[in-house]
Order: sequence, then C-alpha cells, then structure tokens
Amino acid sequence: MSSVGEEVTPGLLDEYTQGFMVSQVLFAACELGVFDVLAEAREPLGSDAVAARLGSSPRGTELLLDTCASLKLLHVETGGGRALYKNTELSSTYLVRSSPRSQQNMLLYLGRTTYLCWAHLAQAVREGKNQYLNTFGVPSEELFTAIYRSEEERLQFMRGLQDIWSVQGRSVMTAFDLSPFPLVCDLGGCSGALAKECVSLYPGCQVTIFDVPQVVGTAKKHFPFPDGGRISFREGDFFKDPLPEADLYILARVLHDWTDEKCSRLLERVHQSCRAGGGVLVIESLLDADGRGPLTTQLFSLNMLVQTEGQERTPAQYQALLATAGFRDVRCQRTRGIYGAVLARM
Repeated sequence: MSSVGEEVTPGLLDEYTQGFMVSQVLFAACELGVFDVLAEAREPLGSDAVAARLGSSPRGTELLLDTCASLKLLHVETGGGRALYKNTELSSTYLVRSSPRSQQNMLLYLGRTTYLCWAHLAQAVREGKNQYLNTFGVPSEELFTAIYRSEEERLQFMRGLQDIWSVQGRSVMTAFDLSPFPLVCDLGGCSGALAKECVSLYPGCQVTIFDVPQVVGTAKKHFPFPDGGRISFREGDFFKDPLPEADLYILARVLHDWTDEKCSRLLERVHQSCRAGGGVLVIESLLDADGRGPLTTQLFSLNMLVQTEGQERTPAQYQALLATAGFRDVRCQRTRGIYGAVLARM
C-alpha cells in the first residue's frame, strides 16, 4: 500500500499485461527451433546465421534472439560490431529437443492448444465450462474426445506429459516408499513415463498402464519401453470398464480433470478393485490449505476451468474425497517441484 502523497505507478500492471508476450516469445523460439539450432552449432552464431538455418527473416530473427537474451534464455556476446548467441544452461537443459529433460513438447502443446483456449477465459468464467467448442469448434461432452481430437494432438499431449515426468517424475514417485506394493496399476498412464520411473525405482514391482485404446496404441507405437515384461497395457475406460486388480493404483494428473462427483465415482471403483492392504497414490499440484496459493497451482486450476471439467484441490479436499470412497490413513507429501503426492491405504 502506497504512503500518502506517493504516486501509484503501473509497473506491476505493465508486467502482467506483457506476460502473454513473454510466453509467445518462448513458444515461438521453440516452434522455430532456435534452441536446437544453437545446440547443434559448434560455436555461437550471429542472427543472420541463425536466420539462414531456420529459414526465417533476418530482422524478425534478430528481434527474437535479442528478446530471448533479455529473458536469460540466451547468452549474447558482442564485439567487432556484431552479436553472437548461444544457449544458456537453462535453455540447454529444458528447451533443446535432444536433452533428456527437455520440456519442448509441453511448451509446444501450451502454445498451440492451451494458449488458444485461454483467449476465452472470460467466457469460461461466465459459463463455468471448458472452451473447446469456442476455440476449436469441438464439442466436449466426452472430455477426452475433445482433448484427443486428432492423432497429432493426442501424440503432442502425450509427449508433453512425458516431458513433465522426465523432470518431476522421480520426486513424486519417491515421496513415499512404494516398495510394499508389488503390483501397480497406473490409471490414465498415458505414455508410460511414470510406469518406467516406477519399475526403475522399485525392482520388485510390475506396472499395468490402463488407458483408452487410442492412447495405448499411440504409446506402443511412439514410446520406447524396457524389456523384461514388467510393464504391460490394458485398454479401457476407467469410469466404465473393469479395472485390473492391483496393490497400488496411481492417479497422476487425473482427478484434477473431473468434478467431485466423478472423482468420487472413480475412487469408489478403485477401492472396490484394490487388493487387501493396498492403496492409491494421487499425484497433483496441491493448493495451499486456504486455496489462495501457490500462484502456479491457482493458474493450473483456472486452466482446468478452460480445458477440462475439474479443478486443482487442497490436501484436505483430496483427503475428503478419498475418505468418502473408503480409504484411510491418508498422507500428503509436498515435493520441491510443482506436484505433490497423496497416499491413502485400504
């Protein structure tokens, strides 16, 4: 709060207003391949050389590179009347496609799909529902028919999730000791990233990935899996079809897609299928107890409004959903990353 007589300046407002421009700089640089071109070069490159390799305009490329440098996504070296650019450690780690921790696929999904949906945020708030119809002309009564509205879109989404778990997966899968659960079922397991993390961390476990047929087919076609038979697939709809019996069910970035009523229905089905002494591991971005932070999770919750039927929740809200379904001994563990883990037992 400003003191009496002190002029209120719009600095913070300007920063917020320009936020979408910053996102678009990042998205455009990934889509054009800026970070990949610089990673492949043996030495820093000038903007003309980058433009030639990208097939982009010299003027536009220079403007983009200089803005990336101001955002600390690129280093720039000046001398002899010219500027030379190279990746920062941040960009080399997370924005180069060949990096094992690359987030490029998720950023491309955000730029091509999520960003467009957010143009209709005000309408989403008015209506209280997602904006696939207004954005893409796609009805969303069957939510994942809209989310997976083409094979290309489905693959991009799955690659994006693979990126997320390449960075966040280990922390959530070690938030609790899961070695007492030899038979694991990853519901909505998508590309199998968490399943692979699980078998790597816990040599005694086997994991079944349960997902709709289109996702299972895409996973088998486009994503590598280790030999040894410890990861298998089962096709089905977890709201309708019989669930595989397991000691532990993983629900990672699943419950946030759905209303409380649908979450309760799914958790009741999990409870009915779970082996005696088993449990469920919920992995989500967790709101603070009062629901007013952290900001990243609040933004994620708005994104659930724009793109799904659900919302992000507090640990107490997940505990209530799990208790209603019959689970007990609910424990919550936050990690240093965006996602936390909630473990509940039979």
